[in-house]
Amino acid sequence: MTTHHRTIDESYWIATTPETGYPAPDADLTADVAVIGGGIAGLCTAWDLVRAGLDVVVLEADRIAAGVSGYTTAKLSAAHGLIYADIEKKHGADDARLYALSQQEGVERTAALCAELGIDAELERSPAFTYLQDPARVDELRQEAAAARRAGLDASFVTETGLPFHVAGAVRVEDQLQFHPRKFLLALAENITRAGGRVFERTRVTGLHDGARCRLTTEAGITVEARDTVIATHYPIFDRTLLFTRIKPHRELVIAAPVPSDAAPAGMYITPEGGTRSLRSAPYDDGRRLLIVTGESFEPGAGGVRERFDRLDTWAREHLPHFAEKGEAYRWAAQDNDSADRLPYVGHAHPGTQHVFVATGFGGWGMSNGVMAGRLLTAHITGGPRPAWTDLYDPRRLPPVKDVGTLASYQASAAKHFVGDRLHTSHVDSLTDIPPGSGAVVRVDGKRCAVYRDESGQATAVSARCTHLGCLVQFNDADRVWECPCHGSRFGTDGSVLHGPATRPLEPRETPDTPGAADTPGTPA
Repeated sequence: MTTHHRTIDESYWIATTPETGYPAPDADLTADVAVIGGGIAGLCTAWDLVRAGLDVVVLEADRIAAGVSGYTTAKLSAAHGLIYADIEKKHGADDARLYALSQQEGVERTAALCAELGIDAELERSPAFTYLQDPARVDELRQEAAAARRAGLDASFVTETGLPFHVAGAVRVEDQLQFHPRKFLLALAENITRAGGRVFERTRVTGLHDGARCRLTTEAGITVEARDTVIATHYPIFDRTLLFTRIKPHRELVIAAPVPSDAAPAGMYITPEGGTRSLRSAPYDDGRRLLIVTGESFEPGAGGVRERFDRLDTWAREHLPHFAEKGEAYRWAAQDNDSADRLPYVGHAHPGTQHVFVATGFGGWGMSNGVMAGRLLTAHITGGPRPAWTDLYDPRRLPPVKDVGTLASYQASAAKHFVGDRLHTSHVDSLTDIPPGSGAVVRVDGKRCAVYRDESGQATAVSARCTHLGCLVQFNDADRVWECPCHGSRFGTDGSVLHGPATRPLEPRETPDTPGAADTPGTPA
């Protein structure tokens, strides 16, 4: 990104909150419920369960609220783009109404929690807009506004917004929220522990036995026994759910910079045009707000990430006065999972289980869905009254006939990478073709290796085969990580797991530059 300011390659939410230091367990554990994952879905579920009187342990592979929930744009809204007309068409008006009701309740429950627990999460009420600039698509907006109103939202079609550029029209939904997600989640974790819950970090779960009591095993050899288990790892880490055939990951880039307060558009905005553009602002300092711009939706491993950042930066400078003129700027990336029918999967993980639950497929709207999932999963586990939308989100549901084509495309996309990537001899011809500070997949002694060269030219080689289901990883040139294009796992250049569903690191490989590096026989990449 070509700029005249200091760029901070970190999420603003993480950069402005303290690091956490919850321990890893040093002995085996027992609990009523084990929650795998310390993001918004996991922590909201843990809080609701603790408040219901259950003994709960949260098991986070890295640091809480430092994964997907720490890299969001933090819109807490029931306005999810052009969705209500689509749900109404595919699922019916009743399901559209239940979707709106559950999402708006997630908004209001967050506000109520902040008030009840005294959490300063920089909550701001704001209208949410879905806009289009193409006049030929105005009818879509009118239909969406009408469907959202029928679903119970305070929605209207408008032609005037707070944006500093012309739009053909927009759907405006009143009374939504934006907030600082890390301030909310770190405070929620503190309240969980005060109420008797236990939070563990650097505790990667690698095994799950499902029975009358669940038995979990961790990377460090710890065993956790619990009556019920919640998999809240964004992308489910255990494949017996078969949800990997019904969800598809995508990434979006985020840039943020302070602007004068009067230059920050009032409201939250999103458009599906141009590879998605989304923006909102947040409190920053006296006389300024942080303008947060998101876009450039793409599949993990698609490559060209630096160029995508440049396009997003150029768009922001052309459309938003004073953006990134001076001072610091932040940039990061978000990852989300789309379901084939645009509805999340929250409930029993598969038809054969009574004690394993899952929350995934939030489609870019994890804040409201994470809060919603907490209430719904708690109702399942405690046997309390279940929300009216329980069946809407059931992971065991069959896809509507109209979504079979989308489902098939998800599976075809994964198959394309699994098979097609292997038809290429290598992604570069030799190790010498990899410039310093970059990475590529190359054959070494007949095995496909993912090779990264640091700035000094030193090479680090690992297996190019993702440890989840075996797709070949690709290099992200902005974050300098390896990404799986099939299901979204991410790995450090040393092969360490950064993001699931993979739970095991990429195996080290030997190259001419790394004499003596460990190689594992019998496991060709």
